[in-house]
Amino acid sequence: MYYSNIQIALQEVPGEISICFSICGCKLHCKGCHSPMLWKEKNGTELTLETFKNTLKKYKGLASCVLFMGGEWHEAELVNCLHYARKLDYKTCLYTGEDNISANILRELTWIKTGKWISELGGLDALSTNQKFTHVQSNSLLNHLFIKKPLSHD
Repeated sequence: MYYSNIQIALQEVPGEISICFSICGCKLHCKGCHSPMLWKEKNGTELTLETFKNTLKKYKGLASCVLFMGGEWHEAELVNCLHYARKLDYKTCLYTGEDNISANILRELTWIKTGKWISELGGLDALSTNQKFTHVQSNSLLNHLFIKKPLSHD
């Protein structure tokens, strides 16, 4: 499993500071994709277990969530990483363009974002979106957390 970059993300999982791993090899190739560099399988650096563990240890106490942008096509490796993150008391999230994900992956997730990027429908911050941000255990749809409310002038 290869990654393009590792970043600290503040908006992808509401209320959480996430260590975000952008995984290469996405087969969906959504029109208007903001990360086409993730389409090629080996376009980045190999995500070794050592690199993953060291990254999580580095941010322990600072970040609260581990987020994968893709990677479900590497199910065994992804499950191992998510399981390790949970053992260190991180919450976990997967952003995928797929609508259905294996039960093995879902068992290791706190949240999941599903649905292809369709530019005409917008992302999670649009009421018209096809994408869903779900709390896995309760199966609660949480898209409302991304909708910006107008400022009141009281």
